[in-house]
Amino acid sequence: MSTLKTLQRALPLIAFAMFTGLPAVSASDPDPSVMSFMLPDQIHWKKSPNGKGPDTAILFGDPEKPGAFYELLTRWPPHTMSRPHFHANDRFIYVVSGTWWVGWGTKYDPDSTFAMPAGSFVRHFGKKIHYDGSKEGEVVLLMAGEGPAAATPAEQK
Repeated sequence: MSTLKTLQRALPLIAFAMFTGLPAVSASDPDPSVMSFMLPDQIHWKKSPNGKGPDTAILFGDPEKPGAFYELLTRWPPHTMSRPHFHANDRFIYVVSGTWWVGWGTKYDPDSTFAMPAGSFVRHFGKKIHYDGSKEGEVVLLMAGEGPAAATPAEQK
């Protein structure tokens, strides 16, 4: 038998012997002086207080504290919309998944909303009246802004 054929037959056995005798290699956690992180199972979702709005997960900061920068996720169940409202400061929104429907003005009219598919970016200007939410499917948004993030109702019937 040629040396090449012998080597070809022996390679799988050599590889098996090498890897079965070695301890498993695992990476250490990232250096906390370099970065902070949250794995998906460490992101804590809070249900909407009244059960009629989006679930929220704060990733960074405090959306209730005036002047504090924050970043959060919102998860809108199907067929869930906010009513016309505004926020004190600008908000920066990225549509992570689903289609988010946006409307503006004091009259609530979900049929006149505009579709923002996954990958869209929206900037809500502070003190400008809008409403938004989901229609057929779940929507996940990544939002950032400066607190306070509270919504002030602005609907006129």
